[in-house]
Amino acid sequence: MSEIKGRIAILTSGGDAPGMNAAIRAVVRAGISKGYEVYGIIHGYNGILNREIKKLDFRDVSEKIQHGGTFLFTARSSEFRPMEGKMKAAAICKELGIEHLVVIGGDGSFTGAKNLSKFGINIIGLPGTIDLDIAYTEYTIGFDTAVNTAMEAIDKLRETSNSHDRCSVVEVMGRSAGYIALWCGIANGAEEILLPEKFDNNYDKLIDTIKKNKAKGKTHQIIVNAEGVGHSNELAERIEKETGIETRATILGHVQRGGTPTARDRVYASLMGAYAVKIIDEGKKNRLVGYKDGHIYDVDVMEAFTMTKTIGDFEYEAAMELANRPD
Repeated sequence: MSEIKGRIAILTSGGDAPGMNAAIRAVVRAGISKGYEVYGIIHGYNGILNREIKKLDFRDVSEKIQHGGTFLFTARSSEFRPMEGKMKAAAICKELGIEHLVVIGGDGSFTGAKNLSKFGINIIGLPGTIDLDIAYTEYTIGFDTAVNTAMEAIDKLRETSNSHDRCSVVEVMGRSAGYIALWCGIANGAEEILLPEKFDNNYDKLIDTIKKNKAKGKTHQIIVNAEGVGHSNELAERIEKETGIETRATILGHVQRGGTPTARDRVYASLMGAYAVKIIDEGKKNRLVGYKDGHIYDVDVMEAFTMTKTIGDFEYEAAMELANRPD
């Protein structure tokens, strides 16, 4: 039997995202193929502290790629958050011979990973979040499935809104980033899109637009509202009161996190997982894997945290231009 090159562990942290299972599968199979032992950590960073760690083989990740969520489970850890928790986690990893830790998650998960790396554990991060809000990468695992789930739901709401001459306020996920709302607003032809990055809280202007649309003959209207703007029920009540148009609020919520991953989420998650093992095998340390300019690539974790990301003016202005006919 050939000598084992080392031990890689993998965990999922923060909110779950469709495609995480595909990434786990890829890390396990690529790792084994390259001569590593691969371990799965159950319940995120909590799983390190509680030693919920098990060795995985090819068979353990069979029939996982088509499922949403994460079979390793995810949890937020108050014990891991202080520096003492990270020191304890690093000590456990070293005790178990785990030299490399692959973390699938968002900014919060990567912050924990970055600090854990200070105690001698090699961290490789894969961007797993439906919000698409990580600055160094143009793609995050789960976004494509989430936005398609929301888009399909809004298509259905438009049909019933049309039947009732109704205005619908549809709240999609995105606490600090409005990418799901923007994409759905364009894809669903919404009359208004409220984004945390762009909305100026001018509700009077919003209601005036709704009134003008009604006067122009629009029989129904869709307002896509990002979670970070929120207050959808109150907004619906205000619209109905001030315009006389029957208005309903629909909060899509966590349904956007579930469901069968799209082909894009399966493929990109798989490639990112395989790439994570590739750079481990090349001896790279403390890197985040992302997608940029049509390619999978990696960036230093410290450099990634200096980057910022926001919705461009053109995308938002184009969405508004396409939504409503001019006065």
